[in-house]
Amino acid sequence: MSSEGLHAPRERLSKKTLSMHQAIVSLMEELEAADWYRQRADDCEDDALREILLHNMREEVEHAAMILEWLRRNDKDFDEQLRAFLFKDGEVMDHH
Repeated sequence: MSSEGLHAPRERLSKKTLSMHQAIVSLMEELEAADWYRQRADDCEDDALREILLHNMREEVEHAAMILEWLRRNDKDFDEQLRAFLFKDGEVMDHH
């Protein structure tokens, strides 16, 4: 596991905190990859390659969604906030 981003000595962190760190770093990486693929697709002039890049982008979004669900299931704060904001009609801030 990458210790990049740990702000306290690893041995002082709980297993839950380390698992949350793994998930959060992985989520960030999946979102970054989705962004890169989307940008490359926008910049691509070859239609077949563009479709492949968009396919790859959608897979990264799928991976991000799976990690978000894991976070929701394993942390009450994520659960509370995701339930408050996701899949609601109207303005996002109306649910705050």
